[in-house]
Amino acid sequence: MTTDTATPAPGTDRQPRAFLAPLVSTLLTLPMAAVVFFFVGLSPMACDSCGEAASDRFDESYRIAFPVFGFGLLLVLGLLVAAWAVPRQRRYAAARRWLAMAAPAAVLLDAAVFQGLVAWP
Repeated sequence: MTTDTATPAPGTDRQPRAFLAPLVSTLLTLPMAAVVFFFVGLSPMACDSCGEAASDRFDESYRIAFPVFGFGLLLVLGLLVAAWAVPRQRRYAAARRWLAMAAPAAVLLDAAVFQGLVAWP
């Protein structure tokens, strides 16, 4: 009678706390994205008292910037889903952490891109 005492290949053993990086990232990213989305939604009020030319310029730039911002939030969501979807093995720990750190950073980048695209009065 033989027993199988073979050890698993290096890096294929499961990591017990693999969920921590995606969890912390999710708890940071979702509220941050909600706050940024709130202020992006309020930004048309910045030009309520503008003149006709400034208001037209702002409105035209906002029509471009808002869909770009929405696409950026979809990318952030994709990063979060990817961080959760990475296999929970030790060899994927670095990829999981990088994806988890990239999600909140992508929210900040998305907000910066929005700010840069809008022609503020």
